[in-house]
Amino acid sequence: MAIDIHNLYNVTSGAVRNTAEHSSAGVSPVTDITTPFESVFNAAVDNLNVTNSYLSDMENEELKLAMGLTNNTHDLTVAMQKASTALQYTVAVRDKFMDAYKELMQMQL
Repeated sequence: MAIDIHNLYNVTSGAVRNTAEHSSAGVSPVTDITTPFESVFNAAVDNLNVTNSYLSDMENEELKLAMGLTNNTHDLTVAMQKASTALQYTVAVRDKFMDAYKELMQMQL
């Protein structure tokens, strides 16, 4: 039973989008082993870049408020929440990768 993943184009995950595009192009996951890993790795790097961007935006908003350049605390609150959520997500993904790595290292061949 095959699952149609072509309806997942609106999902924001780059890995899902890349997999859907490659499956529609007729690329077999068995013959092209590096593509799924590469797409997941690139998605993880993109997530790290987004997290760093949100943290930088938060620091900039904090500096603006501290220097008296703005009185808008709403922008600071939004930036802090985005940075916090992105950091929590990044840490959760890192923890899952580390758990998977430890499990692979404990496997006996």
